[in-house]
Amino acid sequence: MKVIFAGTPEFAAVALAQLHEAGFEIPLVLTQPDRPAGRGMQLQPSPVKTYALKHGMPVAQPVSLRLDGKYPDQAAAAHAQLKATEHQVMVVAAYGLILPASILSIPPLGCLNIHASLLPRWRGAAPIHRAIEAGDSETGITIMQMDEGLDTGPMLLMRSERINSTDTTGLLHDRLAPLGGELIVDALKKLQQGGLTAQAQPAEGMTYAAKISKQEADLDFRLPALTLIRRIHAFNPFPGAVAHLHETAVKIWQASLVDAKGKPGEILSVTSEGVIVACATGALKLVELQKPGGKRLAAAQFIQGFAMEPGQCFQIPQ
Repeated sequence: MKVIFAGTPEFAAVALAQLHEAGFEIPLVLTQPDRPAGRGMQLQPSPVKTYALKHGMPVAQPVSLRLDGKYPDQAAAAHAQLKATEHQVMVVAAYGLILPASILSIPPLGCLNIHASLLPRWRGAAPIHRAIEAGDSETGITIMQMDEGLDTGPMLLMRSERINSTDTTGLLHDRLAPLGGELIVDALKKLQQGGLTAQAQPAEGMTYAAKISKQEADLDFRLPALTLIRRIHAFNPFPGAVAHLHETAVKIWQASLVDAKGKPGEILSVTSEGVIVACATGALKLVELQKPGGKRLAAAQFIQGFAMEPGQCFQIPQ
């Protein structure tokens, strides 16, 4: 079976690697254009492009796929390339571009999407982050047949994954990515054998996983400690939860719940084990922190280079 693959980040690169290793022929890879990154802001290829080029796969990087959009010439060229490339199905994983109906209709067997949630819960751009932020006990991977809606197509395969109380988005991502690869390989093998059955998504239980913004990262200690620790976990590794002290934005990467009381945002104790900060209910022990321009450090190391004392208060967002 010949498979066109469309994806951009590491999550997608893992799936591409598993398809390649499973023996599927991949005549074309679509990925987002190179983006500036790092301190030098040099253009960097996506993880998907890096893997594809390393293994001799042709790569296309259109800015848009919409014929009626801002870049119709690039979109038209992409349409022509897809139509000229022999394939049976397209696999999409965190591509980052909307696939219009004119693209979805090109592959003879349609477009299959690897989505990192148990649909219809957490349709949208940030399903892993939002599941952790909401305190869900499980999530998973859904392989779905794409339609014009946002993650609304019929489900083909699904597998669940437990969310542990200490899971960050990074940790959960690293378990879901290979699971997505395994499931799409299984789906394509079933598709080849005619044994893949589609099931409409249930009408109830739909939630939307909005894209994460940096503005969400500011911690408001007027909220319960449980709410805040979920956000700390959800925003690790991006964008990183932030608490402001002395006008300094301190990133909080790891914390634990403790039973303590005080004014929201007040530092109750500072020890080598962690910095305890009062919340609306309960408190947080901050155990891994980072100051601007510095490294992520355990509390014992962090407080050696950043003065923190009981009685000081983190700022409350306006």
